[in-house]
Amino acid sequence: MPLIPEEPQIHESAQGPRATPASSRTAPTPRPVPGPRPAVPSRPGRPGPARPAPPAQRTSRESAGSPTSGPKVPAVPSTSAAQPQIQLIPASVEGALDAAEEAVDLLLDTGRAPGEVLVITTGDPHPWAAHELSFGEAAYWAQHDAGDDVFYADAAALSRATARPVVVVALNGGVDETAATALPLALGRAGALLVVCGDPQRINSLLGAGV
Repeated sequence: MPLIPEEPQIHESAQGPRATPASSRTAPTPRPVPGPRPAVPSRPGRPGPARPAPPAQRTSRESAGSPTSGPKVPAVPSTSAAQPQIQLIPASVEGALDAAEEAVDLLLDTGRAPGEVLVITTGDPHPWAAHELSFGEAAYWAQHDAGDDVFYADAAALSRATARPVVVVALNGGVDETAATALPLALGRAGALLVVCGDPQRINSLLGAGV
């Protein structure tokens, strides 16, 4: 049956560890206070859009159990237990990339590590991808291979991307042939969850009733 968009909600079961009650903790052993450490010089930045924050910076978000705002979509069960869950976030062509960004934020808020998320665009590339590719494909794909952060790629390069637990596809343009090829590939790259942001009728026609 076709995917039916409902009141959005991205379900993620991962939650952080519970805090140990204060009464059960042992008192720490006093340690000498170290002296001031020399300042570390900052690394020179590159011109253009900033890269996504590294994992250490992204952990400052709300805890996994805190309520979040933004689009939330209920999971649509796949027809096969071997396939990941498929979720649909309705969005226009112009708003698909923004919807994908909000989906990524929600995934991180609910406990997903940045390196577990791959974002695919069918139209214009994400600004981060365009910026990083300006330094050469070798450096760009080295960041993909490192798997330390959210990685953004064009649909045409999806065949080179390796599998990640979550794949987010933004149908932000491009011809139907590109999207029709990208969606099955994205489904194959997603280990647990595939999120598709775009026009529901178009997504259903591209995915087919069998998904």
